Amino acid sequence: MEWRVKSSCEEVYDILSEPADLVRWWPSVYLNVEELEPGDEDGIGKIVKLYTKGWLPYTLRWQFRVTEAKKPEGFALEAWGDFVGHGIWKFLQDGQWVKITYDWKIQADKPLLRIFSFLIKPIFSANHRWAMAKGEESLKLEIRRRNDSENLNEIPSPPGPTFPHNFLTRIIHCHKAQGTKYEMKRLT
Repeated sequence: MEWRVKSSCEEVYDILSEPADLVRWWPSVYLNVEELEPGDEDGIGKIVKLYTKGWLPYTLRWQFRVTEAKKPEGFALEAWGDFVGHGIWKFLQDGQWVKITYDWKIQADKPLLRIFSFLIKPIFSANHRWAMAKGEESLKLEIRRRNDSENLNEIPSPPGPTFPHNFLTRIIHCHKAQGTKYEMKRLT
């Protein structure tokens, strides 16, 4: 995956290395983020718990640990949970622009995804491309917000989730409100 944004490597690094802010500026994918361990002064060892989704109607629960950090050039992480693997963010200044690359190598570990991955791998790949396109769009908006405080009202909100992550829960609550008897267990 490659992005190109008008910014500095330092600013991009600062934004992407603060996972707790992902819910605010990249809400189409990040539904909840919790930092479990802060790591050292460079962020190495930071452990983060995430609840995410794409355009497909399923969610993922996973964690990552920062394994390498080289400000402002990038950082690396290892992931586990509903998928397992590693990712490397790299930032390269090109004049007023930053070329951002993300090398993300994972395997599905969520049982349903693992069972059907050989059949629907192209759909999972398309879901990832969608999520990353929303990330680039959202990052550009976040950079504008940080650098144009006088015109904040003119900057659109970042794109939100396409398919509600709690769609089934909402349907059941609607039926309950109408008097239909349903037993509900946690679905997400």
